[in-house]
Amino acid sequence: MEDKIENILFSRFVKQPVPFEFIPIHELYERVSEENYDLSVPHRIDFHALIIVLEGESYHTVDFKKEALSPGVILPISKGQVHSFHKELNIKGYVIGFEEDFITQNTTDKNLFQFLQIYHTSRIQIAQESLSALKPVLQLIEGFLKDENTNLKLEIVYTTFMTLLLQIKRLACNVHKTYDSQRFKDFHRFKQLISKHYHELHNAKAYAARLDVSYNYLNEISKEIVSKTAKEFIDSWLLLEIKRNLSEKKYTSQEIAFKMGFNEPSNFIRFFKKHTGLTPLQFQETL
Repeated sequence: MEDKIENILFSRFVKQPVPFEFIPIHELYERVSEENYDLSVPHRIDFHALIIVLEGESYHTVDFKKEALSPGVILPISKGQVHSFHKELNIKGYVIGFEEDFITQNTTDKNLFQFLQIYHTSRIQIAQESLSALKPVLQLIEGFLKDENTNLKLEIVYTTFMTLLLQIKRLACNVHKTYDSQRFKDFHRFKQLISKHYHELHNAKAYAARLDVSYNYLNEISKEIVSKTAKEFIDSWLLLEIKRNLSEKKYTSQEIAFKMGFNEPSNFIRFFKKHTGLTPLQFQETL
């Protein structure tokens, strides 16, 4: 691993006039090799992505977890996650990349809810025999992006992509739980608030107050959706961010401790060891 995890901007490898890219995996490997970039080096993305595997077997690492890839596997990669591809190209499929605004601007509550549910899942599996039902939508997206007519192109691509997400959800082997839409939205607001304040705010009651909901309600929806109390979810988010910072090998433990809102480095080390069984230094050595 390099000493610094690069933050990959959406525009770096994208050649589309709309904030959406659809590219065969083999073409992505070719494109980045021309830029002398190694996809197997862990990197952080500042956009959302969707990896769809149609053939072959490999693996993909997402936030220090290795995911096996095989036909029918779909990996939603969220903005800010650290991930890496396998060095060798052993699979066929597609990588879709898009800016967050592509989804959040001019969308309906219903479509946003469908998107959030897909991206609440770390891994989706579609039966291999069901992939044929997915391919026509993939071909539609590919065709629209290649079309030189830019009139309403963004709207057409958006609508077709939402169709793809619904088809994925419909064909998925792992049944998606149905959540009350308001409770799910409130949980999403909780996640958004953590993403902005995890480095300074670790108290679940403080988050409940900022969300203008009761502490008990915040605990209820957290346990319902992620099987963790609100405090456990905050801690898991904080722990992941600490791991990301440690993996960059750019900051000392003391710098990361203060960056993450710990007043004393000893409290930071105690927190990390409690959740991982390792000191921060030992964790870095495992990388």
